[in-house]
Amino acid sequence: MARIIKCVKLGKDLPAIPYKPFDNELGQRIYDSVSMEAWRLWIEHSKMIVNEYRIDLASAQGQKLMLEQAEKYFFGEGSQLPPDFVPAQAKPATASGSATRRMVGEHSPAQVVSG
Repeated sequence: MARIIKCVKLGKDLPAIPYKPFDNELGQRIYDSVSMEAWRLWIEHSKMIVNEYRIDLASAQGQKLMLEQAEKYFFGEGSQLPPDFVPAQAKPATASGSATRRMVGEHSPAQVVSG
């Protein structure tokens, strides 16, 4: 049975994240008070931050920046969007009325290069 917590980000009782995402005090705070739904939202937001700022997550500086952003996102004023960020235009709807989506790592035939 999933652990239920009062999510600090979404303000309601939801299933908690089932693991400690970082091996530090922030990771424990997230484990204790962040829902899986809020964690998924963070993952999407963090992808945008990494791409817009071109953060090297293998570097100590990049890791420090992401931890600071996670702290702000969950427990502070909220993580700030990069100053030059422009949201992508919405994709046209498909015949079923929903936008098409690709999974990470999935390529269209035009993107696949044979070697």
